[in-house]
Amino acid sequence: MTEFAAVPLHHDGADLIGGLAVPDGPGPHPGVLVVHTALGPTDMMRERAARLARLGYAALVVDMYGGGRSYPVAEEAGAPFVALLAKPERLRERMVAWHDTLAARPEVDADRTAAIGFCFGGRCTLELARSGAEVKAVVSYHGLLSTEQPAEPGAVRAHVAVYAGALDPFAPRADIDRLESELSTAGADYTLTVFQRAAHGFTDPDADAMGRDGISYNAEADALSWAATVALLETALAR
Repeated sequence: MTEFAAVPLHHDGADLIGGLAVPDGPGPHPGVLVVHTALGPTDMMRERAARLARLGYAALVVDMYGGGRSYPVAEEAGAPFVALLAKPERLRERMVAWHDTLAARPEVDADRTAAIGFCFGGRCTLELARSGAEVKAVVSYHGLLSTEQPAEPGAVRAHVAVYAGALDPFAPRADIDRLESELSTAGADYTLTVFQRAAHGFTDPDADAMGRDGISYNAEADALSWAATVALLETALAR
């Protein structure tokens, strides 16, 4: 079983608790932020971080809400989720703070960092890229794509990889088109993939249990987006 070391971060009045999985062998290792869905840092996020640690990455599961708490019931997550979306500057600054925390870890090579995020976490990783942070790659899986602060020309330093579902009601085609226009105008290096038969939550094997329209697991989209992510990290974070 992969062990996670608690990583505290105090940001703007919130006491956050992340969890760091470190690979075997001497470091420093390339580092990857793993950013949770609206439900908080669940076991699914830790499972993805464990995968990354086995591949040689120091993977930090972040806490965007506080206390390291997850919310098994979506309605319970509503308040912290809405509160962060209502203050986009705070959301972006919190992501930058987590990136700074990862880069400062002795186990991590500060020059080789990336971030992956799911649903709400996809919005968070895109905001990290828009901030101009020194990050090599960011990945968004069925993420929220809109923003109040579009990327400025030349600001995005990361390769941006976006995996969206054509049946996702939370990231409609108009949002996908706006994001592509934004990234193109900003001169960003990006990959944008739309899975025609995938809905929101396509990476989550438990998505269908929610019983909500527009949210379902898609094994093909999950496998393909993960394989592409592994390839991107291998190239973007190479020595």
